[in-house]
Amino acid sequence: MTTAATHIPAYRRERASTFRPQEPCKPRHGSTSLCHITTEHSQLKSRTFHRMCLPLAAKGFTISYLSPASLPPDAEHIEFVRLPERRKFARLGIGQLALLRTLWNHPADVYHFQDPQFLGLGLLLKLCFGKRVIYDAYEDFPSMAASKASIPSLLRPVFAKLVGLAESMAARCFDAIITADPFTLRRLARIGHSRKVVFYNFPNLDFFPVPKEKPKAFDVVYRGGLSDRAGTFVLLDALQRLALASQPVRLLLAGYSDNPTAEHQLRTQINAMGLASSVQVRGRVPHEEMATLLAEAKLGVSPLQDTPKFRLNIPVKIFEYWACGLPVVASDLPPSRAFVRNSGAGLLFPPGDATALARSIATLLENPKTALQMGCRGRTLVEQRFNNTAEIRKLLSLFNTITAKAATAFEREAQHA
Repeated sequence: MTTAATHIPAYRRERASTFRPQEPCKPRHGSTSLCHITTEHSQLKSRTFHRMCLPLAAKGFTISYLSPASLPPDAEHIEFVRLPERRKFARLGIGQLALLRTLWNHPADVYHFQDPQFLGLGLLLKLCFGKRVIYDAYEDFPSMAASKASIPSLLRPVFAKLVGLAESMAARCFDAIITADPFTLRRLARIGHSRKVVFYNFPNLDFFPVPKEKPKAFDVVYRGGLSDRAGTFVLLDALQRLALASQPVRLLLAGYSDNPTAEHQLRTQINAMGLASSVQVRGRVPHEEMATLLAEAKLGVSPLQDTPKFRLNIPVKIFEYWACGLPVVASDLPPSRAFVRNSGAGLLFPPGDATALARSIATLLENPKTALQMGCRGRTLVEQRFNNTAEIRKLLSLFNTITAKAATAFEREAQHA
């Protein structure tokens, strides 16, 4: 594989921070071209880059990836166009018009995006310019808007309704709608004639090799959002209970807080609970380093709270824990329950119940042989079923269908001309 520095010419790297059209790389002969666009994520999004674009590029696709993210260490046949981050993009005022110009200079067979604020732009591409457009509703965005702290509480129901209406319009007009779980898809499944596909966030095993035995610096690892809704404080409560029962647990927290104030509150709470010596907080971890990080612990937890969002979305972390050979302790919510309950690779506990969470953690730590067997079962499940291979086949089928459909329509128009 060539490096990004080799693949992208020097003049293009020098202009990477500017927001202006760049000459697209030449598509490989006979390949399908895909253009992915986001301004929400300043780091490479594992779903779109590691689970979609890299495997598609390996299958012969030519990819244009428009994002504020930094260039990866290597990405053959993927052209990067550096966009401003969301705040800077908003300040441009006419940011979406500038973005439309950039997209126009990067012609593709299919345009793919997952930021809800681009639904209007997607409709413009589809209805006015006849482009093939796919919207990836990888989260339940209406329920997220209904609880988003940055939106005034009185306006949240209005924003949630608007996002839902925009997604319904997309389901009627776009070529396809993708979701990360069947629960989110239910709301859109019967709307319009767009193709509907569930693309699960199962691990790309290129980034999760067979785990090797190594000393564990931590007993428990949690990766993801660090917040009350994600169950972070329930987890801390469980650790404090174990410490008071003379069962101290070493915890690794890796992820992101909503804002600096929230991160400060988290660290303050850790100190106030007397857990500073047993809890380590790290920031976001590049996806390429995730397997190494998770391998530092004996078991993984998913303590999500019972919220509308988490009743729909499947936690990615469960499959990544399993991919690293870790047993899982997870909140007993419908999306997690469907995978964990009969897996023999994890334990479920009632959401928000710190006592039950502490008991589950203690059970696995006190029975290392059982925990090891659970972790091995989890790895086997990922190798045999819950990996990225079948999901990429779904995408290939989807792209073949919508591009063939468009080609047939073009041929009909030519015959009638």
